[in-house]
Amino acid sequence: MPVWDPEQYARFADHRDRPFHDVLARVGTTEAGRVVDLGCGPGGLTATLCHRWPRAQVVGIDSSAEMIDRARRLTRERLAGGGPVEEGLAGERLTFVCADLRDWLAAAERTAYDVVVSNATLQWVPDHLALLPTLVDLLRPGGWLAIQIPGNHDAPLHAILRELATSEPYAGYAAHAADRFSLPGPQDYLAELAGRDCAVDAWETTYLQVLQGPDPVYEWICGTGARPVLQSLPDDLLGQFVQEYQARLRQAYPQHDFGTVLPFRRVFAVAQREHG
Repeated sequence: MPVWDPEQYARFADHRDRPFHDVLARVGTTEAGRVVDLGCGPGGLTATLCHRWPRAQVVGIDSSAEMIDRARRLTRERLAGGGPVEEGLAGERLTFVCADLRDWLAAAERTAYDVVVSNATLQWVPDHLALLPTLVDLLRPGGWLAIQIPGNHDAPLHAILRELATSEPYAGYAAHAADRFSLPGPQDYLAELAGRDCAVDAWETTYLQVLQGPDPVYEWICGTGARPVLQSLPDDLLGQFVQEYQARLRQAYPQHDFGTVLPFRRVFAVAQREHG
């Protein structure tokens, strides 16, 4: 499993946060007692769930120890400094757990949650459609499931990454790390969740993200999708790989006076479990 860098991930927080807010906007409950964020990352977005549902116990789950450490530290700092999390926390309402998603689901209490959120996480889980029945089982009758994943696995930034990683002299180290599986579209979520006694809203959106600075597309992906490849390369090849990758990204995503445009497709699904 790659080691994630919370600082690099946070550099584009505005762009990364927007799909989270967009998917949560379709969750139609004003009251929630228990909420879980599966793949909470550095925890800032998880904390906003305490404000959204002021009576809820909120837990964030992530397999990255670095992300969980950052989430816990951020919460402590905001509480100590009277930051924006404090009012919504009301004591110990926000907790973070470092665990593999599948391990946590295997041990999780069923029909226990009013809201289950998974934002930009399930794309790392092979055949994650098979997990949807388990996610629905976490919901109390009338509970809500909100999912968002990137849908740009065929975009140039990923295609170039795979092509480079499977070419010499990098293939012997990085080819396995570049291997990615196909991801579902909104129609797949609709079919799977509707068959689980849920009312489903599924859709896709392409955001035209305008990035600033030198090599901004590389800076974007080196904190997420490119990380397994970069970490698989030895030091004597890493610099050469990065230079080649940056050069090809600059051709695929030219810079304009206003910035560099990165089209980013995202897939969403919101489901409400029947009241029974």
